[in-house]
Amino acid sequence: MTHRETAPREGTAARMRTRSGRSARGDAALTGAVFKAVAAGAHMTADAPGAVRTDASAPARADASAEGPVEPWWGGVRAAAALGLSRTEFARAVQLGIVRVGPPAPAGGGARYARAELDRVRAAEGPPEALRERLATVAGAEAAAAVLKVGPSRFTRLARCGHVVPVGYRINRYRAVVWLYLAAELREFAAREPELLRGVAPAADRELMAARGDLRPRTWRGRHVGLLLRRTADPWERAAVLASVLPEDEVREAAPDPAERIVLAALAPPPPYGHPQVPVAAAVAQGLLKALPPEEVRRYRGDLDLALRGARGQSKSTGDRGPT
Repeated sequence: MTHRETAPREGTAARMRTRSGRSARGDAALTGAVFKAVAAGAHMTADAPGAVRTDASAPARADASAEGPVEPWWGGVRAAAALGLSRTEFARAVQLGIVRVGPPAPAGGGARYARAELDRVRAAEGPPEALRERLATVAGAEAAAAVLKVGPSRFTRLARCGHVVPVGYRINRYRAVVWLYLAAELREFAAREPELLRGVAPAADRELMAARGDLRPRTWRGRHVGLLLRRTADPWERAAVLASVLPEDEVREAAPDPAERIVLAALAPPPPYGHPQVPVAAAVAQGLLKALPPEEVRRYRGDLDLALRGARGQSKSTGDRGPT
């Protein structure tokens, strides 16, 4: 999308902002912050999975007595506290789809979480300690190698060859990418693939390392896109997720109509939670969000073409472009 393409046709922007805006009884604006994911989060919103944005209006407290109504929607801070999680842990739970985001409030604002959804998570995950253990991450090869009880160089080879998949990233002060891994997944990998933790590397791994290959950005993107697609069934939103990881020229070829590209840009998911805000670091991280290898680009382009066919079919049936 170019800077000149500023407005979608025939009320599409209004439809996108009010979609799924039917309020539940007793809706009140909740103070709290909403996480900038995936997803990433359910309906795709401008919030990344788990990101936190402040809501300026104060909530009415849920009445604990039998006489008062129970507040059905909670903001991010309150929802995290209810699960015994920190802001970062809650963001990760939303990113991974453990906690499902509710529909946006009719008047806009931050993401909301149904009280019933939080009750479901508590029942399914058990005490907060168990959920925190599932969400715990380690940063960098040295810390991840310690979980696997291998050397950092062996772990780096395992990660670069795609045997373990990052769950996130951060950019350090030297502008280098530091990959994050779920500690629970590393332990599961060690139990499942003990032969890879010792001995000679497989031939395919040796060839990839000799070619200086690195699958970490690609495997992370695959995970990120998959989590976002799980959060929505709307064909326009799914198309927007796929378009967000493709080079601009590929999106222009797939969607030659400028109005369609406006819709895709408006529905594009924001960067994942933890994406740096400092411009220099953000520029480094931005490169992780786009598919680069030709075969990866072809795969996402094929998926986008399919998603757009479904989205256009929906538009023909409803008489409007964009999500319904």
